[in-house]
Formats: sequence, C-alpha cells, structure tokens
Amino acid sequence: MLVEEIMNTDVASLPPTATIASALKLLHEKKIRHITIINEEKNVIGIVSDRDVRDATPSIFEENREHTELQNEIQTIMSQPVVSVHPLDLVEEIAGIFYEEEFACLPVISSNKLVGVITEKDMLHTLIEITGTNVQSSHIEVKVPHKPGILPEVAAIFGARKTNITSVLVYPYKNDANYKILVFRIQTMNPLPVIKDLQSAGYELMWPNDNAGPER
Repeated sequence: MLVEEIMNTDVASLPPTATIASALKLLHEKKIRHITIINEEKNVIGIVSDRDVRDATPSIFEENREHTELQNEIQTIMSQPVVSVHPLDLVEEIAGIFYEEEFACLPVISSNKLVGVITEKDMLHTLIEITGTNVQSSHIEVKVPHKPGILPEVAAIFGARKTNITSVLVYPYKNDANYKILVFRIQTMNPLPVIKDLQSAGYELMWPNDNAGPER
C-alpha cells in the first residue's frame, strides 16, 4: 500500500510569519493537531503541533499580564528541519519511521511541494484494515515450517471449504527461525470445520487451541 492511498490532501498550513494566535485558531477550527509551515513556493520549512502552540500560549491564570506572546510569529516555535515522505513510499516502511522517531505527523512531499500529510491515526486505521479486524470474522493462527510454498499449501485448505480469507499475516515464531505463524482472518462465524481440516493435515494451531480457551 502506498502513502498516497491513505494521506490527507486537505492540509492545514500557514506561512512562517503567521502569528501563534492564528495557529491556535486554525487548530481549533479544523480540529487538528498539526500545522505545516510553508514558504511562498509551497516548500515545507517547519511543522507545529498543538503542544507547541499550547506551550507558547499564556496561562489563563496570568490575569494581570499582557499576552503579547500570541502575536509572535509561528516560525519562533516551529520544529525544523522537517522529516517528510513521498506519495509513492510504502506505508509499511513509513510505519517504521513513526515508530523509531516517535512522530505523530509527517508531511508528504512531491517535487518539493506539499501534497498531503499522514498521521499516526492514519497509520493505525490502515493497520486495522490490513489485519481485517474492522470486519466480522474468525481468527486462526497456524504454526508452520519456514519453507517456500507453505502459505499456498495452508491456504488451499481454506479454499477447499470455499472459505473467504479476509487477511493473512506472517509472524515470527518466538526465537525459532525454523517456524512461522500464519494468522488468518476468515469470513465465517463457524471456523470449526476448517480448524478440523487443519488439524487433520497435521498443522499445529496456536489459536484457537485447547490451552487458549474459547475463541475470541
């Protein structure tokens, strides 16, 4: 999946000379958490979060103080340089950037121009779709040898039952490189026939199993 498929193209941005007060207003009006700062050529030169603005906003308890801070330019509190991604980057690879750098938002740049943003919420929503947890389904985990052709071999058992597979994920098995865990989500509320077929074929089920209790 590509970044351009999940990015938000309705991007809230301000010039670096805009005031902190205008940023605060934009955050409230758009109900967003980040604002990209762009120059006249639409190049991204900074990014400001709601926390940055909140930290720069005077306390409501300071009644006798002139709140001139809100008239400061947004460039005085923006973060720079800005890490960005491209519309044709793979979402799976971008997830690593979010995790490792602990970012909450990344601008999407094409030809040095701002074309969108992608947030941690976008990433979480995509993960939900990829794993198939957003549709009613049954969850089955199968321990298999780590060898070529094992996935279609196991999937054929579902196909023999004409069971629709919603999603497939592959996980490592503990610290044993000789095995993998295949995680299937299938569109049936009665997975017992497929489970029995898998067991009859000699596969070990990690979920559901006798030690795991009733199926989730």
